[in-house]
Amino acid sequence: MAADLSQIVKAYDVRGVVPDQWDETLAGLFGAAFAEVTGAAAIVVGHDMRPSSPALSRAFARGAADRGVDVTEIGLCSTDQLYYASGELNLPGAMFTASHNPAQYNGIKMCRAGAAPVGQDTGLAQIRELAERWLESGAPAPVAEPGTLTTRETLEDYAAYLRSLVDLTAIRPLKVVVDAGNGMGGHTVPTVFAGLPLTLVPMYFELDGTFPNHEANPLDPANIVDLQKRVPEEGADLGIAFDGDADRCFVVDENGDPVSPSAITALVAARELARNGGRGTVIHNLITSRTVPEVVQENGGTPVRTRVGHSFIKAEMARSGAIFGGEHSAHYYFKDFWNADTGMLAALHVLAALGGQDGPLSALVAQYDRYAGSGEINSTVADQGARLAAIRAAYEGCPGITLDDLDGLTVSAADWWFNVRPSNTEPLLRLNAEAKDEATMTRIRDEALAIIRA
Repeated sequence: MAADLSQIVKAYDVRGVVPDQWDETLAGLFGAAFAEVTGAAAIVVGHDMRPSSPALSRAFARGAADRGVDVTEIGLCSTDQLYYASGELNLPGAMFTASHNPAQYNGIKMCRAGAAPVGQDTGLAQIRELAERWLESGAPAPVAEPGTLTTRETLEDYAAYLRSLVDLTAIRPLKVVVDAGNGMGGHTVPTVFAGLPLTLVPMYFELDGTFPNHEANPLDPANIVDLQKRVPEEGADLGIAFDGDADRCFVVDENGDPVSPSAITALVAARELARNGGRGTVIHNLITSRTVPEVVQENGGTPVRTRVGHSFIKAEMARSGAIFGGEHSAHYYFKDFWNADTGMLAALHVLAALGGQDGPLSALVAQYDRYAGSGEINSTVADQGARLAAIRAAYEGCPGITLDDLDGLTVSAADWWFNVRPSNTEPLLRLNAEAKDEATMTRIRDEALAIIRA
């Protein structure tokens, strides 16, 4: 029977249950395949705090070394710390993490030298094909001169590099509660924040890949309840939550109210444009708030709209030379960080913006919160294409309404818009709506849902 890795090799990464779907043997084959596909003489490998991560990471490293590749192992790290190492050392990299998935999962995020993404079209399909072939026929014999495995500490250098991009030395003292969700933020935050005028209140900083307190996915409101309660109790200025591999950050204000990732995107965009003399391109995906392109234009920049998905953002960042990009999912991408995403750098920008003036965070972000949004609403449908066609038929040709097909279908009017896009993996349609006020948003949202669910 032919080996089939389609269940674990996704669009942008490898992800599956250990050991049921993959194990150290397969990790070794992925390492060998990564070495072959990148053609690199050396690579860098890191891992998160999951119980299976050290052994999987080491097996991958050995698989690559057997193909003659020298491997630098940086050990425990956040995903953006691995991107830093890939960028700074100019080496292809592999990060062992399953982000916020439950404990039995693990995965690999891979990049080329300079943190350039590896996805289905940029090497992942070839890596899968080689691993499948070797699963059937056996791994290739090690080369005559295998590569070396060396360890290297990068946490201090990573922290210093981030602090060199955002000046926090002159801010007023701030009290910040950080919920690491037992993920890698507990490893990186103390070093990044060291020496800054910040009083840090840590929550769930113990590294524990079984996630005993809550799932390490701050986009799910259930997972920030503890943080929302703790911030006002502590009289803190803000709260920050990181996901499991600490590449995404989510912010709550002094009252414990969530700050939308679109508002953070707008705030950071304004700061990055100011750093670049009021010039530059800023990328946003098509379901971020209209606030984002407005703020970018108000600050002299050029907004560019992309499809949803980090591969599209990273590709557009590289193509356009954009200085910054943001997504509704709390991924933030920086030209100064090899176009890669780093929640930690976004968090430092928020701290710098808040500490650089005297008002509370709720007042600071109010200027970036101009519209009422629905959030993402999923509907199970029998025929995605038929429902999209029904929406098109309902709105096409209506005065003052435009339609576009960049990603699913976006229907726009002067003071509202909504987007409906199909899931690639499930029989779902995803709706996002936004309007000038809550009443209009509710009306448009319900109109669209009635057609989707008819």
